[in-house]
Amino acid sequence: MDNSFMDAHEIVSVTGMSKAYAYKLIKQLNEELSAKGFVTIRGRVSRQYFQERIYGLGKEA
Repeated sequence: MDNSFMDAHEIVSVTGMSKAYAYKLIKQLNEELSAKGFVTIRGRVSRQYFQERIYGLGKEA
């Protein structure tokens, strides 16, 4: 299933970081999105935004 949102467990499996750091990262990314006027879901982050910020995908410099 292609879900639009990622949770901490998925971020841990993709990046290998700790679960605690994954939650901190979700919080940081959601704060960035909220500041831009987007609605966020606590404990989950947009897959697209995660990929843009972590891998630089979707944005040309």
